[in-house]
This record gives sequence, structure tokens and C-alpha cells, in this order.
Amino acid sequence: MSVQLWTFIIVGISFVLYIAIAILSRASSTKEFYVAGGGVPPILNGMATAADWMSAASFISMAGLISFMGYDGSVYLMGWTGGYVLLALLLAPYLRKFGKFTIPGFIGDRYYSQTARIVAVVCALFVSFTYIAGQMRGVGIVFSRFLEVPINIGVIIGMAIVFIYAVLGGMKGITYTQVAQYCVLIFAYMVPAIFISFQMTGNPIPQMGFGEILDKLDGLNQELGFAAYTDGTKSMVDVFCITAALMVGTAGLPHVIVRFFTVPKVKDARSSAGWALLFIAILYTTAPAIAAFVRTNLIQTVSNKPYSEMPQWFSKWEEAKLITFTDKNQDGNIQYVKDPNANELEVDRDIMVLANPEIAGLPGWVIGLVAAGGLAAALSTAAGLLLVISSAISHDLLKSALVPNISEKWELWAARIAAGVAVVLAGLLGIYPPGFVAEVVAFAFGLAAASFFPAILLGIFDKRTNMQGAVTGMAVGILFTAGYIIAYKGVFIKPIFENTPEHWLWGISPEGIGTIGMVINLVVTFVVSRLTAPPPEKIQHLIEDIRVPRGAGGAQAH
Repeated sequence: MSVQLWTFIIVGISFVLYIAIAILSRASSTKEFYVAGGGVPPILNGMATAADWMSAASFISMAGLISFMGYDGSVYLMGWTGGYVLLALLLAPYLRKFGKFTIPGFIGDRYYSQTARIVAVVCALFVSFTYIAGQMRGVGIVFSRFLEVPINIGVIIGMAIVFIYAVLGGMKGITYTQVAQYCVLIFAYMVPAIFISFQMTGNPIPQMGFGEILDKLDGLNQELGFAAYTDGTKSMVDVFCITAALMVGTAGLPHVIVRFFTVPKVKDARSSAGWALLFIAILYTTAPAIAAFVRTNLIQTVSNKPYSEMPQWFSKWEEAKLITFTDKNQDGNIQYVKDPNANELEVDRDIMVLANPEIAGLPGWVIGLVAAGGLAAALSTAAGLLLVISSAISHDLLKSALVPNISEKWELWAARIAAGVAVVLAGLLGIYPPGFVAEVVAFAFGLAAASFFPAILLGIFDKRTNMQGAVTGMAVGILFTAGYIIAYKGVFIKPIFENTPEHWLWGISPEGIGTIGMVINLVVTFVVSRLTAPPPEKIQHLIEDIRVPRGAGGAQAH
């Protein structure tokens, strides 16, 4: 069978499975829609959390980044892995005990202010829409190649699928769908990795095969004028800032935090966090190996080879406009070198994992499986983010601030309508993305770091932090970070500054500027809080209570 037919079959089966699960576990109350009824077993919640966490950036783009950046790509591994540990150990238990399943809910009650709640809602929408843009872009890339449709049509198909199971099922449907999606994506990630590791090194364990191929890859890179794969070229300050932004930005990702409320008890929340870390580690320890394998195979397949002899996969990715060959010296061979004036090949780094089994010559069913895995990763996170957007509007904005007497029935309808509108906006961001998948997701983490992290951290550990400080800090942090990203990346506008290290502020890239935004937020919040009246006494007692390691309040939908 052809690759396209295999893809239709495997992706079709997976989509039928997701929609069937959503229908069978559809939400009938706001508690089921927001927190899956609070009764998900820890191991299943761990799988759902891992699927939620490992977005298109993890599955599709991270190994692609590492394959091009080499050592410098380790910032994504360190930042995202460390960020999950930071969230699970430092913040999640306290947020669970506080009893609010959304960040705007926590900030609105902790800072005793509807203004703080509304600012948090705006920040949550900003972060979530930025993040979801990367997911929809990933969906479009998968569909454009394997179903041979334009990227824009691929995004629209993805919108329709995620609309069905996110809007119908709510968190209950999403949770059990994500369990299935984790199984699909991890199987799809590991099967080609094991095949290729054995093919290239004789060792079926990718993590061990990775070590055996590094010397060869260093040599291949240097022959083409690139830096050695194992050498870093980024400045230390930028590496630190990107890693820190990815880590602390995790604390501001509402779609992950809500996962700690879908289990019955605090003990179960800790247990599911441990399971999730194990499930995440399987993919994250394999990503560097996949990056090295695909980089090696790509160089050996295309470098200084006749364009007329390129395999079929090359022309297919060309048709999707994700590989471009320009014969600058008119010799008919592909010159793939570091010098931009002589380099004749442009490869979208987001295709590296998807093209990996094709480049290695693996069977058609493996290629179709990888396509299904990429879609599972993108759609699982997109669904979680859509739920965050809908709950921020229906629960935190309407129910808690604007229309407190709204009935549960109308609140549920408002949540579904908000999710539907969000799907359309998310699709537009996927069609007109501000960068490649992992880069866009890094922007979302930076925005979360600059807006939510200080408010959550100080809200838990500093009784003196008040409403004035938190609101001012969040506003200043997100405006500074968003302004910097837009100035250098030109999101919906032309860039103001050239996006090169010599033009960056203190040598810090747009992906890492969230760390500076976070520091500004912390300083502003701390100073303003000390210059204004302290929080009410009952709020200070509340903060003392949630830090006591006992009790386990359940998630409250109202």
C-alpha cells in the first residue's frame, strides 16, 4: 500500500477512536466539563497530563530543532523537563489545596479583586492563543504532507476534529481522549526511533545508539562548514534565559495546572504527577537520538547529490513547500553548506521528525503511524488549551465577575460557545503563525513566565503581596514581553528590529525574553505591594493555611 493510503487508514482509525471516546464520556455538568468530575484514576491522569504537556512542539518540532541547533537545542529539553518538575513539586500541591482549578480563579480570590481576576483572564487568553497557534500549525503541516492538501486546509480539518471532542466532551471527554492520544503518540515516536537506531548502529535502544553516532555527525557537520554538532554557539546569557523562561513559564500554563484537579485527592494529584513525569521522560530522552539520526540521514541523502536522483519523499515535501531547492551554481547537485550564499537547500525544521522514517526508508505503515502521532500530540494540547479558554470566559469572566447568577445550564452553553469561537481564532493563528512550532510555543511559555509565575509564587509564599502589586506586575510583565517579541518577530506586523544576536537587548533572544519580563514583574509586584496597604487579615490567614501540609479540598466548579 502507498504511504498516503496507510496514513488515511491509521489517522482515520485514530480519529474515530477519539470522537467515540468523547461521545461516550461527554460532559453533562459544569464539574464534568471543567475538571472531569474529579474522579480520574492517577495513572490515567498521568497519561492525559503527559499528552497535554507533550504538544506538537515536543513531538514534531523539538527533535527538529535539536537536529539543526545541535547542543544549543538542549535548552528546550532542560527547560520543558525542569519546568514540569518545578510545577509538580513547588506549586501544584498548594494550588490544589487552595481549591481553584483555574489560574484566574486563584488570582481573583487570592488577591480579593475582580480586577485581578479579569487581568488574569486576559493573560490566560493571550498565553493560550499563542500556544495553540503552534499546535494548529503542527496539524496543518502533517495534513499538508500526508493527506496532500494545502496547510490551510489541513488546519481547517484539525479545527473540525478538535471542535467535536473538546466542545462536546469537555474535560471529561478530553481526559480519556488524551489517554488514547498518549498511547498513539508514544508508540508512533518510539517505533521509528527503535527501527532507525538498529539500522544505523546495530543497537535497538535509541538512547544508546545516539552516543554511538555523535562523532560521525560532528565530522559530517564540519565537512559542510557547520559547527560541530556537539558544540554550542549560543551565548551563556541567552541559554540561561531561554531555559529559565521555559521552566517558570510552565507554572503559568493553565491547561497543565487543571490536571491536578481531575483526580479525587491531593495524594492522587502527587501520584499522577509522578506517572506523568515517567511518561514524559520516555519521549524526552529519545528526542536527542531522533535528532541525531535524522540529521545524519539527511546530510548523507542530499548533500552534494544530484537533484534528479532525489527520492520520492523529497518531492512530496517540496510540493508542501516545506523543502526548497535553488540551483544557484546550475550544476544540478544539491549544495547543502553553512554559507548562505552557496547553500541551495532550505528545510523547514518542523518536518524533520515527520520525514524521519521516509528518509530512513522505513515501511509505509511506520510513516502513517508517525503522522497519526504528530496529530495526536497537536490535538491533545489544543483541546486542553481550548478548554482553558472556554473556562476562562464562561467561569472566570461570566460566572465569577460579570453574571454571577447565571444558571449551570447557561454557563455550560457559554463554555461550549466560547470553545467554538476559540477554535476559529486558533485556526487563523495556525494559518498565519508567528514562527515555527517550537518557537511559537516558546513565546507562549515566555508570556506565561512574565505574567503568571510571580503572581502565583508570591501569592503562595508571600502574605504581604497584595492586589495592587499583582495586577501591576502582571500587566507590566506581559506588555514588556509581548512588545519585545512583536518588535523582533513582527507578529501580524513587520518587525521593528532585525532579529539577530547583535540587535537583541543584552543578547537575549525573543524566546528567552520572558525571563526578563518575569524579573520585572517580580520587582514591580514586590515594590508596589510594599508601598500600598497589606492584604486583608483573612487573606493572610488563608495563605498560611494552604501552606500547612495537611487537608485536601476538592476542586470547586462554583
